[in-house]
Amino acid sequence: MLKVVEAFSGIGSQVEALKNIKIDYEVSATVDWEISAIYTYDILHNGKQNLKDYRLHHKESIVDKLTTYNLSSNGKDPITRRAMMAMPTVQLKSLLAAIERTNNLIDITSVNADQLPNDIDVLTYSFPCQDLSVSSFWHNNFSGITKGVGNRSGLLWEIERLLKDFSNKNKPFPKFLLMENVSAILSRHHIDNFNLWKKFLEDLGYYNQVYTLNSNKFNVAQDRQRTFMISVLCETPIIESNVDHYFSLNNLENVDLLKTKNISDYLRLDYDNNQYLHEAILATPNFTESRKKIMENNRILAVDRLANEHLNAATLTTKQDRNPNSGIIKFEKEVIKTGSQYRNLTPRECFLLMGFKENDFDTIIENDLEVLSGKKFLSNARLYKLTGNSIVVPVLEEIFKQINQINTEILKPTVSILQ
Repeated sequence: MLKVVEAFSGIGSQVEALKNIKIDYEVSATVDWEISAIYTYDILHNGKQNLKDYRLHHKESIVDKLTTYNLSSNGKDPITRRAMMAMPTVQLKSLLAAIERTNNLIDITSVNADQLPNDIDVLTYSFPCQDLSVSSFWHNNFSGITKGVGNRSGLLWEIERLLKDFSNKNKPFPKFLLMENVSAILSRHHIDNFNLWKKFLEDLGYYNQVYTLNSNKFNVAQDRQRTFMISVLCETPIIESNVDHYFSLNNLENVDLLKTKNISDYLRLDYDNNQYLHEAILATPNFTESRKKIMENNRILAVDRLANEHLNAATLTTKQDRNPNSGIIKFEKEVIKTGSQYRNLTPRECFLLMGFKENDFDTIIENDLEVLSGKKFLSNARLYKLTGNSIVVPVLEEIFKQINQINTEILKPTVSILQ
């Protein structure tokens, strides 16, 4: 069994991958402060909530409990007590239930070694990319992962602090660390800081394998390139040599899985299905001059009901009504009577392109917390953001296969011999 801790857990792509490849696992803790991610993670991986245990709690007492955590509604700023009091009571109860069911430690800046078990196999950390991404350069932001600047991408160094705390308290380090972020982390602006991070891990005894992988090589119809680093704790030079040999023979950058899926497998163009039609209408913007430019400048993934099979979606981001975006579906025969000439991808299609199953998305929608006004907790904007911040599941599947193989065939046999 792999015992996992997910820092910056989002909606749990890591767990989804482990489930898909049927590796026995247990998530000891998660860490994420954004409330829609917390709730979605819980529903996706733990199923429908039962709020009977919270029926005697009133709004004030629930808010009293939630304000002890450093939660955020936008992933940037802490949510205020006043904002919590404006939320429906059922949403507050469900948020508290989600925190407790996922053992979410919320704020990475306050997590310490005592809160985590002694036998962690894998610690994952997909820290924020905003200050690393190319778009940050447009705003003259080159801070990246520079230590001490206090930005969001700099939260990487909270993992350093946490590992130092493990060392100071004589707790065993996690056997594996798994990092994911944008490939700009390897650019000339950020490579020195990244090498500083790698050196710190090497000094602790980790062997670092860096991969830059595009999801289009893993049978996913999305061009999404990300950098991963698998760090393996090597207790002896023999283990390190064996790990190095393993990666030299099994480098995932050389993988190109047999392509069986095309963009049509992800697009929902059957508008006779009322649910798909409703979602498509919600993803159809008013056709303004700026939207005309979006239509002209972005990939046309389908025309009406016919997908362009030779195309992949471009990288999914946290918004679709933008230029550039991930691709559009163009209307020529007005199959949707909206007056527009195209639509964006729907949240469902985005979830599918990130490797989640259709019934995963249905589970989220069926368990959303719609209030009397008809306003849902998980709006389209939030769903787009959740997928844009996620990790492509099939890529993680191949990475976890490697971690599991190293754990069972290299690390465990050596430990057995030493004992």
